[in-house]
Amino acid sequence: MTLQSLTPVNCASLLQPGCSLLQLDGEVLLFGQKGWPKRSCPTGVFGVQFKQGDMKLRAISFSNDSFYLPPLRCPAVCRLDPYDGFPESYVIHGGRTPNNEISSSLYVLTTDSRGCNRKLTLCCKEKELVGEVPGPRYGHTLSIVQSHGKTAYVLFGGRSYLPTGERTTETWNKVFDCPPQVFLFDLEFGCSSAHILPELSHGQSFHLAFARADCVYFLGGHSLSSDSRPPRLFCLHVELLQGSPLISCESLNTGMSISSAIITRTGPTHRYIILGGYKLDSQKRLECSTVTLDEKGIHIDHLEPPTWIPDIIHSRTWFGGSAGEESILLGVPTEGRSSQTDTHYFYQVSFQREGENKEVDGSQGCIQESNDYDNSTPLEDSEELYFGREPHELEDSNDGEKDTYNEEDEEDESQTSYWTKCCLGCQVDPNIWQPYYSSELLRPAMIFCSRGEEGHWVHAQCMELSENLLVKLSQGNKKYFCLNHGGLPYQEMTPPRRVMSLKRTTMKVRHRKTLPTIKMSPAKKHFFRRLFD
Repeated sequence: MTLQSLTPVNCASLLQPGCSLLQLDGEVLLFGQKGWPKRSCPTGVFGVQFKQGDMKLRAISFSNDSFYLPPLRCPAVCRLDPYDGFPESYVIHGGRTPNNEISSSLYVLTTDSRGCNRKLTLCCKEKELVGEVPGPRYGHTLSIVQSHGKTAYVLFGGRSYLPTGERTTETWNKVFDCPPQVFLFDLEFGCSSAHILPELSHGQSFHLAFARADCVYFLGGHSLSSDSRPPRLFCLHVELLQGSPLISCESLNTGMSISSAIITRTGPTHRYIILGGYKLDSQKRLECSTVTLDEKGIHIDHLEPPTWIPDIIHSRTWFGGSAGEESILLGVPTEGRSSQTDTHYFYQVSFQREGENKEVDGSQGCIQESNDYDNSTPLEDSEELYFGREPHELEDSNDGEKDTYNEEDEEDESQTSYWTKCCLGCQVDPNIWQPYYSSELLRPAMIFCSRGEEGHWVHAQCMELSENLLVKLSQGNKKYFCLNHGGLPYQEMTPPRRVMSLKRTTMKVRHRKTLPTIKMSPAKKHFFRRLFD
């Protein structure tokens, strides 16, 4: 495991305690940033990129039919892995806005599409619940259970304000633990039900929740009524029977005194790593633990933590989130140091083993080497050819608006198609690839075939294109079709847009004052001329 310092590039002020990190389609997304969404990112969701010790953010766009997603702090976030043809998604409930308003809305966040330049587009839908609906809250958990071929969501805990009728001037912004009810709902029908269990007698918030099959485990948490973090561990068993569900709870003796900890997964199995958290209000939990779920139950083991530096050890608070499997983004305040312009230090904690680190470092080294544009010759179009695409579909196209939170808006090319086979007979091997054209530098040139709506990438070398033809195709706005969709390589000129000429008509000014005209006979004109002469 390693602890690496990160340098935020024009984005340190956006990451604040209470923000969430999501992983969709291989990307790390920041949700719940400081303040309301800026003009450069109206959606309020950013993609987080780590490159050579730098941390950058890039704006993520939403589809046109998406709902507005406010920047929620400390919401209940549940990840739904892809199954039965359904894509991976996130279910988000509640949260606290920067205006100290607590939400009760339920959102579903999915991947909408990826453009030809691998730019991610998300889709956000707001779901309505009927029945016994959970009220507004934050610091709670949302888990998914599966039983008898059915799927449901379990919501528990959290804090909220007093009801409107009970709030006074002195207690207007005072928060209380929500009643210890368990809410069970499904997204297909939108029905919600509340359940009271005798084992759950006290409200708790900022606890941890782990789900496997039909069981949910609640670990730790903070209680406002006693201002304590008792070492609690509950096992909630849910049977989704025909009609009404059957819910039972069991109190276990292997709990931990912990709150506001960070969880990261270690692969597709039900194994997690717990980092951080608090034992007391003024005492951080510097230990790490592993949590494993199997048929026998839950197993909590000690894990050797990374070597903490003094800034982390002596800090009063810290926060963060999962930045992928076995990786955590950690934020530590600078504690009012006047020499530091940023308010937080940021670190990336990796729990991968030494052998795994070497493999990952090797692949990343290849990717980072291919991203070095500074020493390249000016033939950018031979690397990425966008034929038949509108300007707004291309990356870095913001209609003249500069993204203040990501200067270069770089893509993570480990997810692009440069290092994949373009066809069955592809001759390019990313491990032993050698430059084929003089214009190629650190990666093989690829061309985007415009066949179909989504299209696909093909290597220029596999298309047997000459370098002159490759350079020619990179100029202008053309569509390209590969050998499988056109016989010989050819291109079509995209028909130019017809711009209708505007007919300009002279504008008449209303109520214009004109000089009065006097009608005179020739005799009168002669008289006045002699008079004035």
